[in-house]
Amino acid sequence: MSNINSLSSPTEPSTCPPEQHHLRSLDGTIEHCVSPNLSWKQFLQCIIVSFAWFFDAQQTFISVFTDAEPKWTCKKHFSCNYETTDICQLPRDSWSWVSPARTSIVSEWSLECAGPIITGLPASSFFLGCLVGGFALASLADSSLGRKNLLVLSCLLMSLPGLLTAFSTNIWMYCGWRFISGFGRATIGTCALVHASELVAEKWRARVGVIGFLCFTLGFLSLPAIAFLLRSCSWRLIYLWTCVPCVFYSLLVYFSVHESPRWLFIKGKKQEFAKTLRSMSAPEHWSTLTESFLSHSMEWGETESEELGICSALAILLQKSWAFQRLAVVTLAGFGIGMIYYGIPLGLSNLSFDVYLSATFNALSELPVTLAMFFVMGKLRRKGTVVGLALLSGICCPASALVRWKGLQIALEIVSFFMARAAFDVLLIYTLELFPTCVRNSAVSMVRQASLFGGVLGPALAAVGRKKGLLSYGVFGATISVCGLLIAWLPETKGRVLCDTMEEEEECNKQWLHK
Repeated sequence: MSNINSLSSPTEPSTCPPEQHHLRSLDGTIEHCVSPNLSWKQFLQCIIVSFAWFFDAQQTFISVFTDAEPKWTCKKHFSCNYETTDICQLPRDSWSWVSPARTSIVSEWSLECAGPIITGLPASSFFLGCLVGGFALASLADSSLGRKNLLVLSCLLMSLPGLLTAFSTNIWMYCGWRFISGFGRATIGTCALVHASELVAEKWRARVGVIGFLCFTLGFLSLPAIAFLLRSCSWRLIYLWTCVPCVFYSLLVYFSVHESPRWLFIKGKKQEFAKTLRSMSAPEHWSTLTESFLSHSMEWGETESEELGICSALAILLQKSWAFQRLAVVTLAGFGIGMIYYGIPLGLSNLSFDVYLSATFNALSELPVTLAMFFVMGKLRRKGTVVGLALLSGICCPASALVRWKGLQIALEIVSFFMARAAFDVLLIYTLELFPTCVRNSAVSMVRQASLFGGVLGPALAAVGRKKGLLSYGVFGATISVCGLLIAWLPETKGRVLCDTMEEEEECNKQWLHK
């Protein structure tokens, strides 16, 4: 660390408390060269990277429309009621689907009496694929592939199987392709968030992360619009309309986006680091990027690159007790939030409200969240905000199943989803600030994996809720409340400069424990 310490500046803000002066690290090196004002080149790069969240949202919630159970009606000369009659107790020739059978996998493959496990299996397969993919791919962004290449690979692994999903001939083939698509999708949001935050100065780091959340909202909002326009067409077209653009987006990222300078630094890629940092720097700082400066500063990066293997990032997180404790708490919080965030949209049909309007209202409810986060994220205390939002969401969720007035029902459901979404946004930024550069992507990935584990259970609980709405929504509310309270045991990160190594973060953790 002696080489990097020689780049210190007396005016640089400290990562640790004021009583321990912290010399310039990688964060300080980049801050020295990158203009504190967001240039149009940096902004464009961040927009392109963050737009991956748009396609992420589409594939996450696409089953709300493709796997929905369509409405049915009785044929003439038969007496039955859609609201009260069990369709499985009726002769097949006594009823018919209101919409063409091709609009949903349930009607096309006659799954109406298959039970909640089978009907929820495709969505659960997708989230299970996300879990497996997250563990298999997460550390690649910190080790061999880097942020950019893993983002491109993940988008292709999500979209290409998505295209093949449209040609499925039965539920089992469909579930298989959904699993593979989820496997690729697992690291998209994490790579986009970490990559975008590492392309800008500290002043813009949290706000740039919120841009990704806004793109996720827009992607979610696009789904009911696409599904409504294709409501009389085959469900297969929804996959084609969402996956083909993602393939072209992957090519755009590969040819137009820079790799993270922080990752290039710690991997010892001197020339690429210099080229990237020069493209991000203000002209008056170009003279600073001399060969001697780079050679001097890159020695530390080369040392670090020798220490990090494909699985070592996760191993480091488990070996350090303070890191393991932080990781355990944020992953449990992510699990609780994920139960509501993914479970509520998948259970929209339980509330006897038009699925297109419900999904649209849920997506629209995210817009004020992300816009508010963009302006206030720099002022919010991370820990208290996550706890408060989780508790509010946990209260409103079961309340939406208890009331009978549809207007109040959908309002409470939207508020619960609104709060869960805000808690999820703050939790991701909070996690990003809790861990150093060498393991940051892996840590954030673990939190997203935990939220997706809640998503694996969400479809099954949502399917159970078709008969017992209070059961599923009660479980959602209790889980997010209990898991959210655990955040109270973590340190506050508001106003801190990011650490780069485990040693730096460990020293700051000791300072926090002795306060």
